[in-house]
Amino acid sequence: MKTEFPPQKQITRVWYVLDANDQVLGRLASRAAVLLMGKHKPIYAPFLDVGDHVVVVNAAKVRLTGRKEDEKVYRRHSGYPGGLKETTVRKVRASRPTRLVRDAIAGMLPKTKLGKHMLSKLKVYAGAQHPHQAQKPLPLPAVS
Repeated sequence: MKTEFPPQKQITRVWYVLDANDQVLGRLASRAAVLLMGKHKPIYAPFLDVGDHVVVVNAAKVRLTGRKEDEKVYRRHSGYPGGLKETTVRKVRASRPTRLVRDAIAGMLPKTKLGKHMLSKLKVYAGAQHPHQAQKPLPLPAVS
């Protein structure tokens, strides 16, 4: 007996809206990653992209537990000697609030070409408005 996989044309993709207002960042990110990978569908396969589109609104109002606001540090390196740059979450939230949510979700996706394609189906907005009303996104209830 052979396992049958659906061709790319038969995979239906649904648009979902996640409201990040007062949601814990890790719980929100894991829920979005499951939707992007398609693990909530019975046709899930780790080597196929069967996931849905996810729109995250109110990313600036996401909640962090503990003292992560001051102690969590984002690091990047320019490639030159002494080129390590460190930024706290408080500064990142002030300058680019969508980066917090996007980086958390990207860290939970596969680190492959397929994972980058899954991440392209993620749209993150700092405020409550988004330009994807034509796709008729379904709202998902908040997770406690």
